[in-house]
Amino acid sequence: MTDNSSFFDQVYQLVRQIPKGRVTTYGQIAEFIGQKGSARMVGWAMNASHFVEPPVPAHRVVNRIGLLTGKNHFQTPDIMQKMLEGEGIEIVNDQVKEFKKLLWLPGKVLKVLKVPRVP
Repeated sequence: MTDNSSFFDQVYQLVRQIPKGRVTTYGQIAEFIGQKGSARMVGWAMNASHFVEPPVPAHRVVNRIGLLTGKNHFQTPDIMQKMLEGEGIEIVNDQVKEFKKLLWLPGKVLKVLKVPRVP
């Protein structure tokens, strides 16, 4: 397994590619960067991303059924929802409505990260 900084950097590079108005999951990210089973560590990366430059759109990462499980790691628990709604995503009871339609699957869209991976 890679060290945390390399892992986190790979996660951040991928999350920056999620299009506005779309979401992906912790597990999809982990699988794409070759760390299947490390969804929880992706969550840790999202928690640590709020002051990273360039910015990381952590609000676009949800759990495997579209729940906003990371919402408590923003400045206030409603920021994640407001950011998603600002991109046209409807949220009902802390869950992305039309989750399957809005789910961005990096493995179906990307072959490799568009920026170099960190060694």
